[in-house]
Amino acid sequence: MKYSFIFLLPIFFFSCAMKESQNTLKVMDNENTTTYYLIRHAEKDRSNPKEKDPELIETGIVRAKKWAAIFSEIELDAVYATPFKRTQQTAAPTAISKKIEIQSYEPKAIYKSDFKTITKGKTVLIVGHSNSIPKLTNYLLGEEKYEEIEDSINGNLYIITIQGTKTWSTLLSLE
Repeated sequence: MKYSFIFLLPIFFFSCAMKESQNTLKVMDNENTTTYYLIRHAEKDRSNPKEKDPELIETGIVRAKKWAAIFSEIELDAVYATPFKRTQQTAAPTAISKKIEIQSYEPKAIYKSDFKTITKGKTVLIVGHSNSIPKLTNYLLGEEKYEEIEDSINGNLYIITIQGTKTWSTLLSLE
């Protein structure tokens, strides 16, 4: 028993040292890690089909507040939303709670801009639309992985993490 303890003691210290160096490596890598959280706007007013820029309905306002609660534990560096009322209203509770100004973006122009360079090493929330969020997710991911969202779905959360040359994604449904 005494000899097995002496034998296991160096292994214990070695594993502790390895754990500490892994933690240090994680902290160092965080500076080179970019994380994007992409969501579609919350439920909009559909009472007037001719309205091109509807506001959120009560259910949408509640969802926007739920998004803020979800993001409350995440340190965001930036919040982006298209200039439409529904995306701005979805982003607002999170941006207000983080004391971050919402930056407007045009879905088509973002691919031509230096968006990836500007956001490198940051944690970013992006609010868009059923057709633009999957496209932007695919663009950031570098592959065609996600399809357009059904118009009735407002609870998808796409998470893209870029660390060096490695990129991975997760799709969560918070319906």
